[in-house]
Amino acid sequence: MSNDQTPSDKFIFPRWANYLLPLIVVCVAGGGAVTPAIVGFAFSANTLNLGYAPEQPVAYSHALHVGELGLDCRYCHTTVEDASFAAIPPTQTCMNCHSGIRSDSPRLEAVFKSNETGEPVPWVKVHDLPDFVYFNHSAHVNKGVSCVSCHGRVDKMTVVSQAKPLSMGWCLDCHREPEKHLRPLDKVYDLAWKPTPEPGETAEDAQLRVGLYQKQKLLINDEAYMTSCSTCHR
Repeated sequence: MSNDQTPSDKFIFPRWANYLLPLIVVCVAGGGAVTPAIVGFAFSANTLNLGYAPEQPVAYSHALHVGELGLDCRYCHTTVEDASFAAIPPTQTCMNCHSGIRSDSPRLEAVFKSNETGEPVPWVKVHDLPDFVYFNHSAHVNKGVSCVSCHGRVDKMTVVSQAKPLSMGWCLDCHREPEKHLRPLDKVYDLAWKPTPEPGETAEDAQLRVGLYQKQKLLINDEAYMTSCSTCHR
C-alpha cells in the first residue's frame, strides 16, 4: 500500500453496504411468511370456490322467501340500487314478519336473541371478493345486470352457495361482451326472466338482441374503461 492510500481505498463498496445483507435476509424471510397468507386469502373458499355454502346462524331459505313467497331482493338488500354494497338486512327486517309469524320457532332463535340484545345476527358472507377488488352493485343493476348473472338462481336455493367463480377472467368475459347478460331494467330482479325468442331465433340470439339494444340504450360502449385495470383495482 502506498503512503498516500488509506485503508478504506482497498474496498469496492462503502462500509454501510455491510448492513444490506441482514436487511435482505429479513425481507426475504418476511416475504416468505406473508406471501402464503396473501395467496391464501385471495384464493380462499370465501372468494373463488364454486359451491361454497357456509353454515349460517339461521337456516334462511331463499327458495321459500323469494321463490315461493315472492319477496323482492330489495326488501332485504336495501342498498343494492344506490351503493356498492348490497346491505345485509337488519334484524328488524326479519321481525317485520316474524314478530307474528312463527314467533316461537326454535329455528329463529338467533333472530329473536338479536332482537332482544341489539347485537346483529352473525351472518357468514358467501360472496366475498378480495380487498384489492372494487365491485359496485349499483353500477351493475342500474345498467341491466341481473342478480342471477353473478349469484345464480338464488330463488331456488335453500342454502345459498356460490354459483359463479368470481375470478378476474370471468368478470372480464362479461365486461368484454356485456350484451350476453344485459336485460331491461324492470327485469333485473326477476330471476326467472328470459327474453322470448322471435320466429327463427334461438334463446342465445334473443339474449343478444335484447342485450345489444340495452347496451346501446344505456350507452355501455366504453370498452377501454370496461377492461381497464383501474376500473376494478383502485
